[in-house]
Amino acid sequence: MESLELADHIRRDVEAIGRISAVPSMLRLICEQTGMGFAAVARVDGDSWTACAVLDRINFGLKPGGQLELHTTLCVESRAARQPIAFDHASTHPVFRTHHTPRIYGIESYISVPIVKGDGSYFGNLCAIDPTPHGVDNARTIAMFQGFADLIGHTLELEDRQSATEVALFDAEATAELRDQFIAVLGHDLRNPLASLSAIGELLARRAADPDSTRAGLRIRATTKRMASLIEDVMDFARGRMGNGLDVAREQIPDLGLALDDVVAEMRAAHPARTIAADIHVTDIVHGSRGRLQQVLSNLLGNAVSHGAPDSPIDVAAWTRDGWFVLSVKNQGEPISPGNLQKIFQPYWRPAESRGHGGLGLGLHICSLIVKSHGGTLQVTSTAEHGTSFVARIPVRPGVAAVA
Repeated sequence: MESLELADHIRRDVEAIGRISAVPSMLRLICEQTGMGFAAVARVDGDSWTACAVLDRINFGLKPGGQLELHTTLCVESRAARQPIAFDHASTHPVFRTHHTPRIYGIESYISVPIVKGDGSYFGNLCAIDPTPHGVDNARTIAMFQGFADLIGHTLELEDRQSATEVALFDAEATAELRDQFIAVLGHDLRNPLASLSAIGELLARRAADPDSTRAGLRIRATTKRMASLIEDVMDFARGRMGNGLDVAREQIPDLGLALDDVVAEMRAAHPARTIAADIHVTDIVHGSRGRLQQVLSNLLGNAVSHGAPDSPIDVAAWTRDGWFVLSVKNQGEPISPGNLQKIFQPYWRPAESRGHGGLGLGLHICSLIVKSHGGTLQVTSTAEHGTSFVARIPVRPGVAAVA
């Protein structure tokens, strides 16, 4: 019975790592930056070593869910010391030239860094190996590994808290308490490892003489920007929940159309495989928050990219007419069921079939809050024939009540 429970626990941890969308990019970046042919996220406890995510370019033969004998790995020593282990050339290393792990697996270069959750519990290791020597025992490489490991550990802690919140949904008081803890983790604990990882990305991106480093830095920056966006969504929700409202500093915006064009351009650059068609004709001055209205379009576009049919274009339209600013985002794909349409703007809500797309279920809720703070409405329609459309209608001048 205990073995079945342990197997289920391991399976859940493997699945948890699989839900972190940034992990494949991290492993790819590790191999590109170090030259190592195999990189993995491993779950390591006192009894077992299990691969949760793998990038294998040397035919090592291990896949997610695969296991190694714990005593044959160096991760067990890293776990015991809670310290990184790295060497460039095992055959000439004063310690590891006689160690059993390089001999068993035929490796020359190796690095392993502990993954520790925000609550201090040990999850496993971020590691890489290769049968040829590579320079990994240096401060720069170890710092990159530690930044990635910190982000993985805090993301796992975040998912643990989110799962606990979902289990407690039927208890209103428990739900409120867990949600407050969830917000605290995002607003405080995640900022430090995210700032560290962002700094690594900036450093790599500025290495103009090294195109590979520049590309790697840009990928890290994109990942940290995504994480920062999730944090800001939750903090926005927290401010609204506590009665402080959203931060909407309204002003006269004479060039809102250009501001929306910038959002479309950023989304196209982030998703070059997707077609985003834009028809933006905002001719009037709009009284509102430039940044918040850009956020509405960004969130709606992100939603369309995640849930729309990948082989169909996303249509963006915006215009001003008769005292109204109208913004529309439309995509094709599986329609939203009528029952889900009634819940789609609720916080922390996502349909079961969309759980694999990541996110926290706050983007559309934040959009609705922003539109409402501008005195407008946000509506959604979804059919198999016409696709899914989100339409925001906002008065160009304050003091006008929006009409559906």
